[in-house]
Amino acid sequence: MMYCNQDLLNYLSFGIVLAGLWHLYHHKKIQTCYGRHMRHTLPTRLVPARLAWFIQELPAILIPLLLMLTSHKPYSVGKMLLLGTFCLHYFYRTFIYSFLVRGQPYPLNVMVGAIFFTSINGFLQGYYLLHCAQLDEWKTDCRLKIGLLLFYTGMAINMHSDYCLRNLRKGGEVIYKVPEGGLFEYVSAPNYLGEIVEWFGYAMATWGFASLSFAVFTTCFIGPRAIYHHRFYNKHFKSYSKSRKALIPFLL
Repeated sequence: MMYCNQDLLNYLSFGIVLAGLWHLYHHKKIQTCYGRHMRHTLPTRLVPARLAWFIQELPAILIPLLLMLTSHKPYSVGKMLLLGTFCLHYFYRTFIYSFLVRGQPYPLNVMVGAIFFTSINGFLQGYYLLHCAQLDEWKTDCRLKIGLLLFYTGMAINMHSDYCLRNLRKGGEVIYKVPEGGLFEYVSAPNYLGEIVEWFGYAMATWGFASLSFAVFTTCFIGPRAIYHHRFYNKHFKSYSKSRKALIPFLL
């Protein structure tokens, strides 16, 4: 039976924060090489986008479920609710988004790095919730209620933005177009905004350093990417709306 090893929890959480900050520093001038930021001058092995998304997202849902199934201790409804919330996002990413995405082939090294991260983070979030989180007063905890509201609001924004992006192209098209509808009228990357809101909402609901470290990493990883998307649209579409911001409506 597992018990809460606070040192392990802190080491992994600090590691994820440091990884996010490292990524933020090393990608100030150039973005991770996939999607519209692919650099075709670099020789690399490619994986079909749908297969890559499926494989790289799967550990984040599989590992927490394995942690739960291999433990014989009873868990509170609050812990199951929050673990289910985390897994819901990755169920969408693994079993729905990955089969609908229309993207360029994915670099193998990027996919391997993503598998490593989702494995570590899946273990961290599952371990924290199942063995360390204190949720005795979850029914009356306003942090949990507000956090879950933020999470599902962010997830709705993320999913709707994904829908808008998928329907930009007809089957077989590979050109980029200006997305419209929803929060795309205000920012260039509402899908990233939605995901950041999701994980900060989740961090509030769980109220732990483990979940906060993931929210920080997410912001460090996709926040700058939203800015590069914004620059891409402004560079390639002369009529692109000047009132649109990159990530946060009216601000950034």
